[in-house]
Amino acid sequence: MMSQPLIWLLFFLAVAAALFVAAVTHTRFTAKKISIIGMMAALSFVAYEFFRIPNVFGTGSSFHLGNTFTVLTALLLDGVSGGLAGAMGLALADIVAGDPGYAVTTFILKFIIGLVCGAVGHRVFRLKELERHNTPRGRYLWAVSVSALSGLLVNVFTDPFLGYFRNRYIFGQAVELAGITAKIASGVTLVNSLLSTVCAVALYLALEPALRRSGLLDEKD
Repeated sequence: MMSQPLIWLLFFLAVAAALFVAAVTHTRFTAKKISIIGMMAALSFVAYEFFRIPNVFGTGSSFHLGNTFTVLTALLLDGVSGGLAGAMGLALADIVAGDPGYAVTTFILKFIIGLVCGAVGHRVFRLKELERHNTPRGRYLWAVSVSALSGLLVNVFTDPFLGYFRNRYIFGQAVELAGITAKIASGVTLVNSLLSTVCAVALYLALEPALRRSGLLDEKD
């Protein structure tokens, strides 16, 4: 099993990499955006900490809706912001639970979810323009749904992949056990992804117009 200092070093390297991505993509952090990120991180933490089915089949994976707020933030703001909201909230949940080894991969995985959802939503579909141009409801719903699912679908593959290496090299599991755990985790992650997609889309459709009318969403973001 990897030593605690080395695990914490890996975690801080993951945080540094996320901040580097934010700098490279020229992500602007206004006071309003930071407030939304913090609120969504807190909601991610609460959703995971208090509304989940833990340790499914003894694999360490859980049924939860924490990813909902990663996706929601990415759709409302941008991919980096969504990734940071989910990464901070859910990695903190792992740390509070005494699992810094899980926090390393959690931070990376949630950041990837946010980046992918943000890229598809704002670069491919350009959701903010669709909303302003009164796009037909069916087309708009399709764009939001695909954007939400995109990052979560990527997570179905990245979660068991990174989980395998975490279990092997951080926790020191045997090859066979790590492989079985990764296969079970992929199924759990798929269920989480489908549920989180439905919740994120519903919340986005309900909150986005209200937040924009109230001026909490920066039109330039």
